[in-house]
Amino acid sequence: MVAALVFGDRSGRKFLFEGGIEDTIALVGMPFEGSTIYGILRKPAGQAPHPAVILVPGLDSTKEELRATEDLFLARGLATFSVDGPGQGEAEYDLPIRPDWEVPGRAFVDALVARDDIDADRIGVWGVSLGGYYAPRFASGDDRIKACVSLCGPYTFGESWDMKPALTRETFAVRSRSKDADDAHAMALTLTMAGHTAALRCPTLIIAGKKDRLIPWQQAQRLHHEVPGSEFLLLEDGNHGCANVVAAHRYRTADWMAAQLRG
Repeated sequence: MVAALVFGDRSGRKFLFEGGIEDTIALVGMPFEGSTIYGILRKPAGQAPHPAVILVPGLDSTKEELRATEDLFLARGLATFSVDGPGQGEAEYDLPIRPDWEVPGRAFVDALVARDDIDADRIGVWGVSLGGYYAPRFASGDDRIKACVSLCGPYTFGESWDMKPALTRETFAVRSRSKDADDAHAMALTLTMAGHTAALRCPTLIIAGKKDRLIPWQQAQRLHHEVPGSEFLLLEDGNHGCANVVAAHRYRTADWMAAQLRG
């Protein structure tokens, strides 16, 4: 049966669409440090309250780009909440990149637990690329997160700085409001899991590709070694984001998250 999607923008207008597998989709605004951050909430068919997954994009991606990943979680009965945090998407104009993602992360969880259609005891987080750093950093500082997936994320973003493409370094400099290239590198070094891995106690799945030229796979391996009980999936042919081998990780990730949050 085709479901009708209801989308409300920040002005409160409603739009109806046909298609998709979920019942509703809504844009949720959250006050944050004098600005507003936004997330797209999609809910699956079935009786609420639903388990939910917060999806975090990377350095130069946005919440609107995560629909294909959302669909896999929705098909398994999980709501999705794709977000733009500081330095991302809608938030980049007012809020620069910051390392302490447990702070904006708390705002996202607060927004979900305040709802009666989301199960406050079954919330996970998934992140890709730089979002693969934000997700475990976020989970390490908020014990309301019950499962975490890091896809091709760095342990310390500033390491291997010189090997990153110029566009990546320049994008980071702009979105972190750095004064110059040296300032951007120094800032990138503060985006680190060092000192935070012991606090990451929820089930954690870490995925990396051996052919990733932006984030060396050894950074993901280091996170795995420092997070007790974490699972590590290393894909021999995977590039950045393992976007060239999606069948090797996307379905497994969705099944894993569903098992953590529904089990």
